[in-house]
Amino acid sequence: MIGQHLLVKKSGPLHGTAHLYGAKNAILVIMTALILTEGKSILDNVPNNADVRLMIILLEQLGAAVSFDTKAKCLTVDTTHINKSEVHPEIMNKIRASILVMGPLLARFGTASVAMPGGDLIGMRPINYHLEGFKKLGVEVQLQPPFVSARVIARALPSHTRIVLDYPSVGATENIMMLAVLSNTETTIVNAALEPEVYDLIDVLKKMGANISIAPAMIIIRGVSKLLPIVHSIIPDRLEAGTLLLAAAITGGSITIPNARADHLDIFIEKLRAMGHCVTTGFESPTFSPVGISLQATKTPVAISIKTAPYPGFPTDLQPLIMAALCTAQGISTVEETVYENRMMHAKELSKMGAQITVEGATATIRGVDTLYGSNVIAADLRASCTLVLAGFLAEGETKISGVNHWLRGYDGLDEKLNNMGASIMLADDSFIGQDDQKHTQISL
Repeated sequence: MIGQHLLVKKSGPLHGTAHLYGAKNAILVIMTALILTEGKSILDNVPNNADVRLMIILLEQLGAAVSFDTKAKCLTVDTTHINKSEVHPEIMNKIRASILVMGPLLARFGTASVAMPGGDLIGMRPINYHLEGFKKLGVEVQLQPPFVSARVIARALPSHTRIVLDYPSVGATENIMMLAVLSNTETTIVNAALEPEVYDLIDVLKKMGANISIAPAMIIIRGVSKLLPIVHSIIPDRLEAGTLLLAAAITGGSITIPNARADHLDIFIEKLRAMGHCVTTGFESPTFSPVGISLQATKTPVAISIKTAPYPGFPTDLQPLIMAALCTAQGISTVEETVYENRMMHAKELSKMGAQITVEGATATIRGVDTLYGSNVIAADLRASCTLVLAGFLAEGETKISGVNHWLRGYDGLDEKLNNMGASIMLADDSFIGQDDQKHTQISL
């Protein structure tokens, strides 16, 4: 099979207006939640990316009937005839979010067997939080590599079950919640993750008929006997918003994103402002709305310090991207990663482009330089692919980025949005490199 890579050329200031598709981190878990129902559900604003297409295959293998109108961004899933509770390695190895079928399968069938999930190489992301939560809801778990098998052995639970997470894991919160909604107990998840994508899942479950309430750092679920199909529109992708805002910021340009949610990006927006960029949101309008973000870049960005943290802290998924912007900011910046232990691999690739970055443990020190230079670099994960594209906008010459599969996994038409703003991003086949008739094609997801 011929390999592919991204080619990015130095950019002038990017300007334009962009519309966000649904959040990848919301749609994937919501697709698994449909297993809890029997009937036809309709999801709107669904991004057409590789992870969504893999999740469609997973649902079809379980017995669901799925149709996806990629132009209308409308996904229809009929779960009436789901009749399997086992997911094989060929799917699990390609998409980490597939572990989120465990909770719904246990809730519907009382049994689930899934292979250990794959995905990005950014850290351990252990599933022990998921499994320990399941056990407290009467589930027996057996590890039989490469499978994790589980079955409900205690249908009669205490009237109240309290599950305390050692860390506010998004996946564990979601998986436990999806099992708890059809249990016969009241479940309290303490130290729960409360990211916008978790709230979107909660909205979906409540539309289905679940009884869920939220308290500070806690989610309370009162089990019900049945859930119904739904119609739902996925929240806009805050990480795509962050990518587009940084693309304008890093090139000295401007952008307006009418459907971006400023309340999902509070600390990120404040850090952009600290760098010197002018960011306005719907909160500055007479209606005091969270919807809408515009950015006008400064020509002289300054260094800042950031530390990632679970929401509402600085998003770990935007840490690599803002590091690209800090490479040419005036002064010395520090970036501390507290969520994923391996999320500094992009620093080495940025250094190949002339960035001055020193990494010690989980902290990177970035000394701003005047310019970066095009190089051959490798994207090790989804967000690193975006980081290197952004750095390519600053770099003299042309930047070749391998690991394009990560880019294709997470975005729907992001290249087109950036190119419409004035960027130059192309997908090329490796077999043509070095030839006069080098073939470039626009990315098509």
